[in-house]
Amino acid sequence: MSGRRARPRSLLRAPRAFSAGRRRALGVLAAAAVAGFPAIVRSTGHESIRFGLTPVFLSSDLQLLAKLEQYLAASVEGPVALIHRRTYQEISALLLAGQLDAAWICGFPFVQHADRLALLAVPVFRGEPLYQAYVIVNQASPARSFAELRGGVHAFSDPDSNSGFLVTRHLLATMKEGPDTFFARSFFTYGHRNVIRAVASGLAQSGSVDGYIWEVMNEMEPDLVGRTRVLRRSEKLGFPPVASNARLARTPAAKKLVHALVRMHEQPLGQPVLAMLRLDRFIPAETSLYDGIAEKYKLVRSVS
Repeated sequence: MSGRRARPRSLLRAPRAFSAGRRRALGVLAAAAVAGFPAIVRSTGHESIRFGLTPVFLSSDLQLLAKLEQYLAASVEGPVALIHRRTYQEISALLLAGQLDAAWICGFPFVQHADRLALLAVPVFRGEPLYQAYVIVNQASPARSFAELRGGVHAFSDPDSNSGFLVTRHLLATMKEGPDTFFARSFFTYGHRNVIRAVASGLAQSGSVDGYIWEVMNEMEPDLVGRTRVLRRSEKLGFPPVASNARLARTPAAKKLVHALVRMHEQPLGQPVLAMLRLDRFIPAETSLYDGIAEKYKLVRSVS
């Protein structure tokens, strides 16, 4: 690609994701995101247990969501509301404001707000509570190394995604580069499925995507995913966790959710959910599982 490079409009805002000011701004976002609800930490009592889902979840599968809700409601013996938002930041804001009892989030926002969040459970994928970040290219691409992506168009998933942004941003930082200097243009799709679609269609020459999502979609939508190819796999990192506001971690609602998740593999209603998710089970885990992500965040923040 020749000529003057266009500045990546989406990523002009990305460095703020690593600033202290962004944490303060989340409080303002939380108030706006939960308009109509009191912006305080609350106990659910007999109300619906509110479980948040980010785009890391395969949320477009309505049958899966129905089965998950059915299982959780039966397990906690009460109503469960599955709360969806378009971006990781919106779910993080609700979680930090105490408006969710728990959420299945990404490891990146978990380490960003480690002082305010509690780890409840972690999925096990192919025998480990770990996954990888993939850089993918179109199947027809001649590129065989990450360096060959220089000057192309790159699709990121979300500025708060570990696999869909942070891992690639960290790789660029080790090369003393940034998205705006390495790529001719880059943009956020706000969904790992959308990254795959962008690369498969040629809208982007490359993309940063959750390896778990790519692998599951390769089984579910082989015609689409088959038009892409994995160029680079990261080291294994902590799988996207289920977390709660630290002040809610010991509430009855949070305890019921943990109990429901860690015994899902043993329950007739839970086993089909895990099968649809291609997961083995959920387990308790230590926060040290996310040390690798925290180290990447630390380096990127130091150069931003």
